[in-house]
Amino acid sequence: MRPATLLRLALAGSRTDVARVVLTTLSAVLATLAGLAALTVLAIPTPPGGDQSEQYASALLREPGLRGGTAFALLLLTVPVLALAGQCARLGAPARDRRLAALRLAGATPGQVTRVAIVETGLAGLLGTLLGLAAFLAGRALLDRPDARGRLPLPTDVLPSTPAILAVVLGLPLVAALASALLLRRVSTTPFGVVRRAPRERAPGPWAGLLIGGGLAAIAAIGPVQDWYRDHDRDQPVLLLPSLLLLGGLAATLGVVVGTGWLSYTAGRLLHRSARRPDTLLAARRLTVDPWAGSRTFAALLAAVVVGGGAAGVRAGISAELEVRRRTGSGLAGDDDFYLGTLDLVDLAVGVALLIAGGGLVVALVEQIAARRRAYAALVATGVPRAVIGRSIAWQAFAPAVPAVAVALTVGLLLGRAATGGGSSEGGYAQEICDAGTLCDDPATRATYTRTEWVPEVSVAPDVPLAQLAGVGAGALVAVLVTVGVGLLFLRASTAVDELRAG
Repeated sequence: MRPATLLRLALAGSRTDVARVVLTTLSAVLATLAGLAALTVLAIPTPPGGDQSEQYASALLREPGLRGGTAFALLLLTVPVLALAGQCARLGAPARDRRLAALRLAGATPGQVTRVAIVETGLAGLLGTLLGLAAFLAGRALLDRPDARGRLPLPTDVLPSTPAILAVVLGLPLVAALASALLLRRVSTTPFGVVRRAPRERAPGPWAGLLIGGGLAAIAAIGPVQDWYRDHDRDQPVLLLPSLLLLGGLAATLGVVVGTGWLSYTAGRLLHRSARRPDTLLAARRLTVDPWAGSRTFAALLAAVVVGGGAAGVRAGISAELEVRRRTGSGLAGDDDFYLGTLDLVDLAVGVALLIAGGGLVVALVEQIAARRRAYAALVATGVPRAVIGRSIAWQAFAPAVPAVAVALTVGLLLGRAATGGGSSEGGYAQEICDAGTLCDDPATRATYTRTEWVPEVSVAPDVPLAQLAGVGAGALVAVLVTVGVGLLFLRASTAVDELRAG
C-alpha cells in the first residue's frame, strides 16, 4: 500500500471518526503544553553559588530548590491527559471496526488495516503536539510582560533545549502509535468484523495488589537508600531517587487502575447475590461479563485521585515537620505558610486533572451506551422501561467507582506518607554549651566553662488529612454522577426500536 493511499484511508471516516481525531488531538495539545511548561521550569539556569534567580516574581521560580516540585506538579497534569487520550481513542469503535472490515473485504491485508489504524492515531497525536508547540511559543510571546520592578511572572526568557522539545513533539505521537500497535496485536480484522484472538474468559484476580505493594515498597525505600549512602560516605546516583519515585508511583497507580477490574467483578457478584430488582440484576450481570470496563472507564479519574491522595499525604508530612521546627525553634528559611502554599500548585493540578478525567468519563460512558444500543433497544422492545435501564447504568458506574476511589485515596495517602516519612522528630541528644565568649575559643579554658545539656526529643506524627481526602473523593464521585447524568441524555436516542435494524 502506497504512503499516499495509507494516509488517505487513515483520514477517511464518519463524523464520529472526526470527533475521535479532534479529541485525541486536543489531548495531545494539553499534554504537550504541560510537558513543555515543566521542561521550561527545569531549564531555568541557577546563578553561581546557588543564589536565587531574581528576574522572576514568583518564589516557585526564583528558588532553585522549589523548581523540581513545580515541574513535577506540571508533569502530573499529563497523567490524566494521556489517560483521556486513550479513552478518546475508543470513541466510535464499532463504526471504525466496520470501516476496517470493509477495507478487508475490498482486499486489504490484516497488516495494512492495522497500519491504517496506527497511522490515524499517530497523525492525530502529531497534529496535537505541533499545535501544542505553536500555542506554547505564542503564549510565551504574549505572556512576556515584566512587572513594575522588571520581574517576569513566568519563565518566558528561557526555552528548553532543542532535543527536549523534539522529544515531546515527536515522542508523544510515537508513544500513541506504539500503544495502538500493542493494543491491536491480539485483534484480527476480518471481512466480517473485528475478532479478538484471546478474549478474557477468566475472572480477574486480585494480583494487582502486587503492583500496589511493589510501588509502595519502592517509595518507602527512598529513606533507607539515602541513609545507606550517607552512612557509607558515598555519592548516590543522580537518577536513583527520581527513578524510585517515578517507578513506584506508576506501579501503584497502574495497580489501582488494573485492580478496578477485580473490584467490578466482585461488586457484580455481590449485587447478583443480594439484588431483588431488575436494574441491579442487569448491572450485576454486566459487571461480571465485562469487569475490565471499569478499568478502562475510570483510568484517568483514578490516576487523578491517587495524585490527590498523595498530595494530601505530603502536605500532612510537611505540616508535621513544620510543627516540630516551630516547637524546637529551629524554623525553616522564610515563612512556613509559604512552603505549605507551594503545595497549592499540586492541589490545583489535581483539580484540573479531575476536570479532564470527567471529560474522559463522559466520552467513555457515551461510547459504551452507543456500543450497546442494540441490546438496550431490544430490552425496551421487550417491555423493559428506560428508567430501569438508566438505573442499571448508574449501578454499573457507582458499584465499582466507590470502592475504587477509596482504594485510590488510600494508596495515594500511603505513597505520600512513604515519600515524606512516617513522622518528624528532633532532639533526643546531648550537646555541649559554652557561654564564656572568647574563652571558649581557647582549648585550655574551654573545658572549664563548658556544660552538657540534654535536648529533649520532640516528635510529631502526621495527621490523617480527612478533610482533604474527603474533598478529593467527593470531587471524583461528583464527576461520576455528572457523567451518568450526561450519559442518560443519550439513552433515549440509543434505545429507539429503529436501532434493532442498525448494523
